[in-house]
Amino acid sequence: MLLSRDSVLVIGIVPPPSRTEARAHLRQAVREAAAQWQNLDIEAVSVESTPGAPPRMLLPAGVAGLSFSHDEGLSLAAIGLHGAVGIDVMRVQDIADWFNLARDYLGPRVAAELADCPADQRPRRLAQAWTAREAALKCAGLALAEWNGAAPACRLKTLALPAPYVATLAY
Repeated sequence: MLLSRDSVLVIGIVPPPSRTEARAHLRQAVREAAAQWQNLDIEAVSVESTPGAPPRMLLPAGVAGLSFSHDEGLSLAAIGLHGAVGIDVMRVQDIADWFNLARDYLGPRVAAELADCPADQRPRRLAQAWTAREAALKCAGLALAEWNGAAPACRLKTLALPAPYVATLAY
């Protein structure tokens, strides 16, 4: 899957089962896609990552924003030519303690909206809210933390994915 819009490229792959292999395959796919997208030799494209900091893509023209997300059966990456990006993917599933999770990490407004929605729609809406929050935090270079009333300023786009996945891109 490739999606290019607003100087942002989104790549999706079906990863191997091991998380280590999934990370390596996604990094290689990102380098290949960026080289093709920017008409570069793949050797001119590299991925740099440091624990605790967002990954970056090094291109001849400069540094590009980069974000990764993995869930069972799907890995996504976003490359932002003009700044930071964030991406998050999640498998839609019923979560028993959804209200406390939403209240603690997504805030009281989202928790109330989820409480008011039909029960059969709740898992999808929770996954959509979660991926929006995670993608925005990644775009801002922030780690996941409990809700503090602040939402990073960025543009969000829901990505169209096959069931059972939802994903959000922040840029």
